[in-house]
Amino acid sequence: MKWIIGIALLAIIGALARAGRAMLKDGRAGERKTNRMVNALALRVALSVALFLFILVSWKLGWIQPTGLPIGR
Repeated sequence: MKWIIGIALLAIIGALARAGRAMLKDGRAGERKTNRMVNALALRVALSVALFLFILVSWKLGWIQPTGLPIGR
């Protein structure tokens, strides 16, 4: 379960890096601007929502258990 969450986080960071690279490269030297940055950011949002829903469903199905921090110790 931990490796699925780790891979998802790496994919989110990769999409963010891809958007940053597109922001720096598009429109230079007289080229037309493309939608690469918008597409990468949309992918990042979709991956984040999917990861949140996966964690929520995993908790509801009992695949993962919250440990929490003890209060008052």
